Amino acid sequence: MSAPVVVMTALPDELSQANAPPGVTVVYSGVGKLNAGLAASQVIAAHRPRLIVNFGTAGRVHAGVAGLIEIGSVLQHDMIAVPLAPRGMTPFDTTPPILSSGAQGALCATGDSFVTSVDPWLIEANADVVDMELFAIALACHRAGVSWCAFKFITDDADNSSAHEWQKNVMNGEALFWTALARLQRV
Repeated sequence: MSAPVVVMTALPDELSQANAPPGVTVVYSGVGKLNAGLAASQVIAAHRPRLIVNFGTAGRVHAGVAGLIEIGSVLQHDMIAVPLAPRGMTPFDTTPPILSSGAQGALCATGDSFVTSVDPWLIEANADVVDMELFAIALACHRAGVSWCAFKFITDDADNSSAHEWQKNVMNGEALFWTALARLQRV
């Protein structure tokens, strides 16, 4: 079964399949890089999509981002294997440390930790937002030769109130995302 576009998101609270336009498959990966990478690999094998679109929530690192934003590139913020490789790089791996969707957009830093305080490395890396799934999805796409793009809805400021703010705002980006996807599909 071939699906031209698959939308991946972590949780049903972020995006409902019931609101998806005809012909768009929504896949829930679960939270974190391992779940997202496995789900993306399964999606690629089962659906052979031409494009995987990731939608999810994100914490703001750069004060200039708000609302729904398109992601242009992604890196890992929790791959810390110094001295074997600089932070953000997987040792002994030739995959680029920053994966690009090919679109202009924000830089997302992915990690399995829910960011609740300022991390100077994120600022030095020019990260705009943090999430918990995108790098793994982009990596699976990179290795399989599948195009990807991503949209993130800013729910919090990646600080000590992040958990409360995320819970309060997790469902607020869905309508914005479906509008952005409709524009993307017209292009």
